[in-house]
Amino acid sequence: MPRHAAPSKCRFRPWLIALAPIIALVIGGGTAVGVVLSQRDAKTDQNAQPTTAQSPTRSTDAADKSEDPAPSVPRPDPEPEPQPDATFTILAGGDILTHEPVNNSARTGQSYDYAPLLAGIDQWVQGADLALCHLEVPVAPEGTAPSGYPMFGAPREIVADIAKQGWDGCSTASNHSVDRGWDGIVATADAMDEHGLGFVGTSVSKKQQRQAQQYVLGREGQRITVAHVAATYGTNGLPVPSGREWSVDLIDTAQLLKQAERARDDGADLVLVSLHFGQEYRIEPTAQQLEVAQELADSGLVDMVIGHHAHISQPMTKLPGGPDGQGMWVAYGLGNMISNQDASCCVAGTESGLLMIATVVKPADQPARVVDLQWQGVTVDRRGGHRLFPFASNLKKGAGTLSSAEMQVRRERVQSAVGDEMDELREPPTPTGPTPQVVPRSGAQ
Repeated sequence: MPRHAAPSKCRFRPWLIALAPIIALVIGGGTAVGVVLSQRDAKTDQNAQPTTAQSPTRSTDAADKSEDPAPSVPRPDPEPEPQPDATFTILAGGDILTHEPVNNSARTGQSYDYAPLLAGIDQWVQGADLALCHLEVPVAPEGTAPSGYPMFGAPREIVADIAKQGWDGCSTASNHSVDRGWDGIVATADAMDEHGLGFVGTSVSKKQQRQAQQYVLGREGQRITVAHVAATYGTNGLPVPSGREWSVDLIDTAQLLKQAERARDDGADLVLVSLHFGQEYRIEPTAQQLEVAQELADSGLVDMVIGHHAHISQPMTKLPGGPDGQGMWVAYGLGNMISNQDASCCVAGTESGLLMIATVVKPADQPARVVDLQWQGVTVDRRGGHRLFPFASNLKKGAGTLSSAEMQVRRERVQSAVGDEMDELREPPTPTGPTPQVVPRSGAQ
């Protein structure tokens, strides 16, 4: 072979062999990277711009199930909160008799102030939702002097002071209603109107006589109307003003029931009847008291009867009948609230009397009903300036000139007369809402 012959093309190069794996990796990796990038770009294109060929076939139902929210299950409306029952109290007091010694105890110079005499029962009167007194005597007409027994004419200040104490109104039909004639009836009406008090049993017009006295209480979103009517057994033989026989309501059961029915038609939820009847100084109700009360109960129109006149406490009970046959409550006689009477002039027991406290419940969709009747005894300290005290807070310590022992005797006398059907309320009631609205009775002829 010639020394300078051309080299062979297949000549072995050791460095190339060493580099072969690296070259293969570079070449192969580039291809792999290219494939991966190509696949990624293709997937991105498919997601961004899907075509029929690229999208997998799926059912419409499956798409709805995966994309639409789950249907909501309707929830039942929450039960509305039941409206609470309206509950309130009615307090009634015994006879207000402005005997001359009582007026003397209230005298302050040329005027009268009964507030200190009455103050002992402030909490009881002011704690009741509706407070109804019995003004047994007419107001003395302007220009005339006040007078006591037997022909009463009360100082006008008595009306101002019972209004200040918290009474909302009074019954005014009694055997003394015409002691000062027509002028006394008018003077009483004027004084009651002046001080915003309701009154019933005497009237200054026939139109007024036809109307019950209404009191409206707002409780638990309800507007509750209490109607009050009143009548007396007579006028001590004195004539009712001629031509104005309607000026004093006399007990006539049929007439009372007409008034009660009219009151119901006018929207009354509750009808109360105050009756001046019975026999003085007698605890047991008379035949007339029993008969009239049962006739009112049988009518189903009257919720409660409040009695006066006997000057001593009488039984409290619940008669069969009443609205819906649920019974009618009766206090036959509340005795005296303030007077100059006691055993020295009359009989033991006349120095004391009753505060009657009725509890009324009115559900939103049902009638108002008296559900309970309770009592608290009160007594007058004659020797101590005719100051009035409840038994509940004075039994242990006494009050005024009255010892604890005397207070106990007086309370037991009252409790015995009331009987066992009704409980004694030992604490004053608490108001359940705003003061009632007194609806004036029209005085037009």
